[in-house]
Amino acid sequence: MSLLTQIFGSRNQRLLKQYQKTVREISALEPQIEKLSDAELQAKTPEFKDRIAKGESLDDLLPEAFAVCREAARRVLKMRHFDVQMIGGMVLHYGKIAEMGTGEGKTLMATLPTYLNALSGKGVHVITVNDYLAQRDAEWMGRLYSWLGLTTGVNLSQMDHDTKQSAYAADITYGTNNEFGFDYLRDNMVYEARERVQRSLNFAVVDEVDSILIDEARTPLIISGQAENHTDLYHKINEVPGMLTMQIGEETPDGKGVVEVPGDYTKDEKAHSVLLTEAGHENAEAILTKMGLLPEGASLYDAANITLIHHLYAALRAHALYHKDTHYVVQNDEVVIVDEFTGRLMTGRRWSDGLHQAVEAKEGVKIQNENQTLASITFQNYFRMYAKLSGMTGTADTEAYEFQEIYGLETVVIPPNRPSKRVDRQDQVYKSAQEKYGAMLVDIRDCYERGQPVLVGTTSIENSELLSGILTGANLEHNVLNAKQHAREAEIIAQAGRPKMITIATNMAGRGTDIVLGGNVEKQIQLIEENIALPESEKEAQSHKLRDEWQSLHDHVVNAGGLHIIGTERHESRRVDNQLRGRSARQGDPGSSRFYLSLDDALLRIFAGDRVRAVMDRLKMPEGEPIEAGIVSRSIESAQRKVEARNFDIRKQLLEYDDVANDQRKVIYTQRNELLETTDISELIGSLRVGVFQDVVRAHVPAESVEEQWDIPALEKTLAGEWNLDVPLQQMLANDQNVTDDDILEKVLAAADDSYNAKIAVVGKESFGGFERNVMLQSVDSHWREHLAALDHLRQGIHLRGYAQKNPKQEYKREAFELFGSMLDQIKNEVVRMVMTVRIQSRDEIDAAEAAIAAQQAHVENLNFQHADFNPNAAPEELLAPTAAPSAAPAEEGYMGVKVGRNDPCPCGSGKKFKACHGKLA
Repeated sequence: MSLLTQIFGSRNQRLLKQYQKTVREISALEPQIEKLSDAELQAKTPEFKDRIAKGESLDDLLPEAFAVCREAARRVLKMRHFDVQMIGGMVLHYGKIAEMGTGEGKTLMATLPTYLNALSGKGVHVITVNDYLAQRDAEWMGRLYSWLGLTTGVNLSQMDHDTKQSAYAADITYGTNNEFGFDYLRDNMVYEARERVQRSLNFAVVDEVDSILIDEARTPLIISGQAENHTDLYHKINEVPGMLTMQIGEETPDGKGVVEVPGDYTKDEKAHSVLLTEAGHENAEAILTKMGLLPEGASLYDAANITLIHHLYAALRAHALYHKDTHYVVQNDEVVIVDEFTGRLMTGRRWSDGLHQAVEAKEGVKIQNENQTLASITFQNYFRMYAKLSGMTGTADTEAYEFQEIYGLETVVIPPNRPSKRVDRQDQVYKSAQEKYGAMLVDIRDCYERGQPVLVGTTSIENSELLSGILTGANLEHNVLNAKQHAREAEIIAQAGRPKMITIATNMAGRGTDIVLGGNVEKQIQLIEENIALPESEKEAQSHKLRDEWQSLHDHVVNAGGLHIIGTERHESRRVDNQLRGRSARQGDPGSSRFYLSLDDALLRIFAGDRVRAVMDRLKMPEGEPIEAGIVSRSIESAQRKVEARNFDIRKQLLEYDDVANDQRKVIYTQRNELLETTDISELIGSLRVGVFQDVVRAHVPAESVEEQWDIPALEKTLAGEWNLDVPLQQMLANDQNVTDDDILEKVLAAADDSYNAKIAVVGKESFGGFERNVMLQSVDSHWREHLAALDHLRQGIHLRGYAQKNPKQEYKREAFELFGSMLDQIKNEVVRMVMTVRIQSRDEIDAAEAAIAAQQAHVENLNFQHADFNPNAAPEELLAPTAAPSAAPAEEGYMGVKVGRNDPCPCGSGKKFKACHGKLA
């Protein structure tokens, strides 16, 4: 500690001192607020709202609002906020992260800033890790908010549109991070402003902030639609990894590494990647040629075979790196991803780049189609859009640098209400997993016999089931939680503090629920109090009896040493280990923890296994004897720091690339929202029209050029053929020798304006305005989707630019910018072409067209032609129908008459895809 820190205190200490002054202010208000009647206390909410409307800031209101919220919680929830919870509430209000240990009352603490910020009327989002916690907290704390006159909504997945809209319209909305993110993306895909559900993003309180903003930030949120089908190819390629062998050992430039067993591919567990060796390439090419997937003599790296190498690597990764019951489980003929940090099943999430399909082929389940990205955003960029963001967790300090670097959030460590009495014992390292499990069994049996409850934390479902089998064989009763049923698991974890209870849980199962020593009686007491049939005296007697029973169980567990935590292996993040330890010793209770490790554990095997094994061999340690030394624990912690740093780099890199797309996303979504909110976009269409026709004219008649450089016949042909405009420019030149290039441009623009105004005169400005808006929205959406796909492809190969001594990130930014500019031009051209070439059909023409379609119906099957907005009673009596220009090629009439998919063969018979032929944009 530096001398200055010793004199002035650390930044954390100075902040706590500052907040403690405000806590004293709040406590001074308590006596007068206690005297208020219920009605007077409830009247404070409208009074505060009125003061905010008159210009008073939320910061000025903070002491009073916190005091009111504390008193209301005491009356409604029978809970009074501790002083440390008041400090935590201030930390959240000022847009920082509050680190508070398990059992310190984070859920209650969050009511303070939530109440204060909801008074502004702009909405507050309280974000949790799963639907169960969102619903539980909304119901539990919603009683307090509604008593104070505020509304509470809960935003869950699979909710219908109207329920979602009313949940967001409430003063306070509870929900999960995924649902808030997906709603944002869905809101930017709607075609009517009234279909949007979210309001502007004002203030968010993120519960378990480390889990949401760090662990889940490595994968972006993606809404996708189906793309092309390669199902057969996945099945065929799935046979290849079985014919290839893994190389053991690898040559290194310093000569230390040697190839022990030659093979076709190498596996790098640290980087989580596989790579074909030289021999592997030749072998794979021979196998693929034999299977008929690769032409004789062709190379895997020929441009035509890029898809093949992509599929081959996906299959190799699926077989070598992704294991059943560790990385995924198979349920109902589907591959469901298991979250590596939480052990939870991530239903509906899929790995990208064809990896998920490769795993489906490996497991022999139905292969689902590959997806095309329709909209995507990273959690980093979604949460940075909130005007004010804050978070709370029991473990944030180890990641304080990342919170500050990426989100601009400062972490404040809040002292516990009562000092912790937990004893964290030294790790024990065994030679083999068998010895480790043997030692754990001895420890668990000892606790069981003494009546001490045990919580065993595992890193995977596979480990949970293995350990469960060992305990069953030893006749020890236990519960297994694999984060599959959140509500049931919360009930089990609440009772995990009863004597002789043994609970096995993956890292995060039942998180958000306190483990009370002696078990949780509050739930049973609540049920008694809600029973209308029981008289008050009976309720009181039963509650008193339950509390007495609980007290004797509680005392028994305290004397046995409190909750004992056993870790089956170290996680790659120190934070997750601390979360497990933190389940014990809440509110000054006693407790203990110990991690049991073996040299077969992934973390030790990758980072420190050889060194520790050499030490054990040198000391000739007998079987079953562990190493228990500070130096080993420290070397494991340094390995964890390395992994954390690598994971931070992965997240930072993901963010740096997504920042490029994010700037473009903001432009597109802002444009979209303006379109949705504007009824008349004729001015915008007018400016687009001027821009497009300037480009068309200047391509044939350059600015400030002489007549000899002009190509008037080609310009006339282009205007008539592509834009449905008949402009007699050659006649104009013959009549007047003094025509300049600007005169020609004016003449074309005037003709375009006349054509546009003629259409409006027929259908009316309002009808045509709606049509223009839909054309614009559809064009923006389809091109944005293709642009996202283009960015995905660009990103996959951009790292290769490094070999040309170019910075891949700079190259990506430059090319993404060029792609974006080109996309905006394509949108502009497509919208103007659609608006200029649309033909207004009269009622007679519509009737004739319908008769022709009816006649063709006998020859055409499985097609149903129907105008989406067709209404026979509509006025005016004309409708809009996009058609090709009169002089367009027959293929374009086919395009306008029958909908042709962008990847379907072009109707002109060229053999090309439609998007590469007549569907190509100018």
